[in-house]
Amino acid sequence: MSDSALSPEMPSKAAGNLSLLDRLQERWKTIVIIVPFVWLLVFFLAPFFIVTKISLAELAISSPPFTAMIEWADGTIVTIRLVFDNFIYIFEDPLYAKTYINSIKIASVSTVLSLLIGYPIAYGIVRSAQVTKQLLLFAIILPFWTSFLLRVYAWMGLLADQGTINNLLISMGIIETPIRMLYTEFAVYVGIVYTYLPFMILPLYANMEKLDATLNEAAADLGSGPVNTFFKITLPLTMPGVIAGSLLVFIPATGEYVIPDLLGGGNVQMIGRQLYNEFARNVDWPVAAAVAIVLLLILVLPMAIYQYYQGKAAEGS
Repeated sequence: MSDSALSPEMPSKAAGNLSLLDRLQERWKTIVIIVPFVWLLVFFLAPFFIVTKISLAELAISSPPFTAMIEWADGTIVTIRLVFDNFIYIFEDPLYAKTYINSIKIASVSTVLSLLIGYPIAYGIVRSAQVTKQLLLFAIILPFWTSFLLRVYAWMGLLADQGTINNLLISMGIIETPIRMLYTEFAVYVGIVYTYLPFMILPLYANMEKLDATLNEAAADLGSGPVNTFFKITLPLTMPGVIAGSLLVFIPATGEYVIPDLLGGGNVQMIGRQLYNEFARNVDWPVAAAVAIVLLLILVLPMAIYQYYQGKAAEGS
């Protein structure tokens, strides 16, 4: 009798435990989703709103050097001042337009050069033996183990008038006088391509690694040549990697400051250096913040494209 009396209660207890586990699982999912949103709110949206607030203020001799957006009196808001003169000043001064255009030009050319160099390297790594593949990937990642500044300073020693490259060319009799390489756009291109080349190679490698090699074999069996196979099969299938790698190079290269400053020597104007000049030298935080906001708006489209293809790549995997 006691067993038969308890048996109806056992399913209800199991159902209660199951519902408790379901509730805990739902709460855990909520926590996992909330954490990245809080991270974005604290480390992206909050600084963005602060910079936007500064860009809509006026320069003031105070600390910090800008006027308050909201004026309070007795716990109530008296006035809200939004000043758009900083953005008007940026669009009226031709210096900023030239700097933005030059930054986009240098970033675009550097991205194309990185793609032309990185694509064959990534393809060669994919086609290598397993041990060789690991060694080559290690060689690609190895520069990240050293300081970024040290690598840039090393290029300064290589490209200087009395540097390693010029001394080597003179000793070989190829040139008689040093070639001017440092403090030119050429040096900036070299520095950007060298620095961001791994960001091009690694997405390409990850994309090429998933390609089906039998497609190329089938194309060859059907009479397609290597060039035709590359443009009809390999290149279209690797376009997500091409776009992801290109945006990973283009976006940070547009706002680059250290490489133009050290390798360009002040002769190459890019928007990152102009930002530094406004913040540190002119101490004009409102104009500097406006310059940063305009740069962000310019890069919103590439960022959106990058996120789109990241989502497509995730769906494909």
